[in-house]
Amino acid sequence: MTAQGRKILVADDEVPITCVMARKLERAGYTVLVAHDGEEALATARRERPDLVITDLQMPYLNGLDLSIALKQDPGTAQTPVIMLTARGYLLTEEQIRSTNIRHMQSKPFSAREILDRVTQIFGQPTGGAAEQAA
Repeated sequence: MTAQGRKILVADDEVPITCVMARKLERAGYTVLVAHDGEEALATARRERPDLVITDLQMPYLNGLDLSIALKQDPGTAQTPVIMLTARGYLLTEEQIRSTNIRHMQSKPFSAREILDRVTQIFGQPTGGAAEQAA
């Protein structure tokens, strides 16, 4: 499947980040959904069934890790891959990653091009496997 027809949910409480990522992904042909906190992201994911979720780790109401765990536990979103955005140097344990579908951890700051490249890579690979952690 090409970018056309694929939905990506971008969840971050920093509006400039969601705007830049949404613009870059939309220009690449993806349909982008935006949420500004973890609870909104979970509700949107359950309703819209995105093909990928990009989420910040530190968000209000429900953090990115808890969001990722909830997505994996829900039969409707259990296979949805996740890209986790984190503060530089913050790493998750292997146990935490195994309880999710996190495919990549991206440290902030990052470029929208890096995220687009990672999205392309994830869609080009079968889901499954351990997450890569960017330092």
